[in-house]
Amino acid sequence: MTTSNQVLSEVEFNVVGKRPVRPDGVDKVTGRARYGDDTNLTGTLRAKVLRSPHPHARIKSINTSKAEAFPGVRAVLTAKDLPFASLTKEGLGGEYTALKFASDHMMASDKVLFKGHPVAAVAAVNAHVAESAMALIEVEYEVLEAVIDVRAAMQDTAPLLHEDLRTNDMGETADKSSNIATHMSYEIGDLTKGFAEADLVMEKEYTTATVHQGYIEPHNTTAFWNADGQLNLWTSTQGTFQVRATVANILRIPASQIKVTPMEIGGGFGGKITAYLDAICAVLSQKTGAPVKALMTRTEVFEASGPAPSSWMRVKIGVKNSGQMTAVETEMAMDAGAYPGSPVMQAIVCAFACYDVENGKVDGYDVVDNKPKTAAYRAPGAPQAAFAVESLIDEICGELKMDPIDFRLLNAAKEGTRRIEGLVARKIGFVECLEAARNHDHYKAQLGDGEGRGIAAGYWPNRGFQSSVSMTVNYDGVVSLIMGSVDIGGTRASIAQQAAETLGIAYEDVKPTVVDTDSIGYTFITGGSRTCFATGLAAVNAAEDIKAQMVERAAKIWDTDKEDVEYVAGIVQHKSDEELKLTFKDLARQLATTGGAISGRSNIDPTGEGNGYAVHLADVTVDPDTGKTDVTRFTAIQDAGKAIHPSYVEGQMQGGAVRGIGWALNEEYFFDDSGKMMNPTFLDYRMPTTLDLPMIDTVIVEVANPGHPYGVRGVGEVAICPPMAAVGNAVSAATGYRMRSLPITPGKILDAGWENGAN
Repeated sequence: MTTSNQVLSEVEFNVVGKRPVRPDGVDKVTGRARYGDDTNLTGTLRAKVLRSPHPHARIKSINTSKAEAFPGVRAVLTAKDLPFASLTKEGLGGEYTALKFASDHMMASDKVLFKGHPVAAVAAVNAHVAESAMALIEVEYEVLEAVIDVRAAMQDTAPLLHEDLRTNDMGETADKSSNIATHMSYEIGDLTKGFAEADLVMEKEYTTATVHQGYIEPHNTTAFWNADGQLNLWTSTQGTFQVRATVANILRIPASQIKVTPMEIGGGFGGKITAYLDAICAVLSQKTGAPVKALMTRTEVFEASGPAPSSWMRVKIGVKNSGQMTAVETEMAMDAGAYPGSPVMQAIVCAFACYDVENGKVDGYDVVDNKPKTAAYRAPGAPQAAFAVESLIDEICGELKMDPIDFRLLNAAKEGTRRIEGLVARKIGFVECLEAARNHDHYKAQLGDGEGRGIAAGYWPNRGFQSSVSMTVNYDGVVSLIMGSVDIGGTRASIAQQAAETLGIAYEDVKPTVVDTDSIGYTFITGGSRTCFATGLAAVNAAEDIKAQMVERAAKIWDTDKEDVEYVAGIVQHKSDEELKLTFKDLARQLATTGGAISGRSNIDPTGEGNGYAVHLADVTVDPDTGKTDVTRFTAIQDAGKAIHPSYVEGQMQGGAVRGIGWALNEEYFFDDSGKMMNPTFLDYRMPTTLDLPMIDTVIVEVANPGHPYGVRGVGEVAICPPMAAVGNAVSAATGYRMRSLPITPGKILDAGWENGAN
């Protein structure tokens, strides 16, 4: 038997690749860590948001007079209090539609487009008063027909959400309004020729449901608009600069006028990038002159924050009898919710990225419907695409009677493979992941009675984008490291490790801190599997800056040229005089008398991110009487480039697998005939618990990314891409029925059994 968690390492370092104590651990286990709702300023008012009970309706009138007169109420807000209300379409020009969507998403003006859409807000002396006053606001609606199915929303006869939305079809704007915001298409090779060369062509359709990220901590914001015009925000977010930009855009004020302070975050997974309460609290604070805090309820989180989109996908693959792919094609539609912006582009990029095929075409549609606007959810768009493609590949392997790993190895993407949208793969570790899966004892193990085994692969491009880091050497040799990347999964530890490795000092001598938007340069969100790579690279560069300055100080002390001095593994030494040598700490003690403290900094926008690949194995049993599926064994294999902190990487891999299992078997938004969500609590929205799961075994494959000095790729996204197809393929193997719609509920399995005469 192999060990539960393995690391297949290429290169060993002193600090990188080790498992030190996390710097935020003590604060979190002792209760000292401060989350968003722990912000309590003197005189803070509490805000409550009145939300639409209808998924689609026109707002005919809002009467707030009774609420305004209620004792303890300090301010009431509607869309007319936002700047957009006084801006004209003519004056805004091309900016009009985007600003209207952003402003109306925060607070509806003329129409509500999903159940839970904000229509008014109240600030009062406490939450109970605010809630009581909120009930006094009178809103007259003209209820409209809602559409919540992505395919139905695409039809010409579907209820229209936006009169100003016209399809952008490959750069051309349509003449009439539509629920289709964007159509995009990419093609490579000769599709007709490719399918003609195939011995077997299979084409199937797949659907996935709307699902939520399921973070424990609800959305929250505290705002204080000072009398001098400075707006301060405290919030749990994955991107402080993203919040600043959103609020600045909606309120039409300079970004420099806003300071966003990140609090500890109780889960995000992509769902805490979007700003929901910030502009509301800001305007209420401006109206009252007092700090204002808002906290969503769990129901509000489900109904009014951004879930992952539902999807429809048609996939067609042609292969030779040998298993060689000759042509691939997919058409997919994803719902964006109430406003454009589904991750269909990412789905297009990821759909066939695991495979080297000469002929291919991908089409994608971004579609609005009467659901909350979708948000990122770990590799947004990619899990849906992987479910469809990897499920069809499994069916093809069954028809060819070919081992599914052999099939994937035969067609695997490698360095130099050109994807359908045109980009060429850099050095990647997909083949190595497949080989690790084939060699794993899980793949070789005998299945029990009634068990089925599934395998699937997944891809995420990973990201770079802008990051800023500043580091200061203290006189005791301890380095203070400040960064703009919010820590949602080990950022402080992984960035500190890279800094310590570069400086050649102990990990414990680097003190990482996440700071507000006034204290560091612009930093993109923590998401997209970018942070360990990009912010880590910024830390490496800042450390190199420090090393260069330390060399200069030593040269000054020794009265020699800096070219005669070198920095090696935390030691500053003369190249030719062995007696002239100072440790990092020794030199730090002399900084005060040689020019003062040393600071290093780096502001970067790197492009060397490494693509991420994963392969998952799943074993399941299915009860023939109830349709209940139990996952009995699961192994996640992933190329991490280099696991900076393997424990965190294993956690990311296990977390992605668990979420994918939930997506595969249980999780979905239930809607009634009117389009209202019927399961907006954790009691009814069924997420897997430890009782539903086996141990998630992990294999970290390390194929170093040449775009990073330690080989980092990023790991948070791709782990959620293979599980749905792996579980679905396992269910098919166990039952003999192919499930092409997620989640694979007991009811669907029993129905398939009835259809196939098994019950």
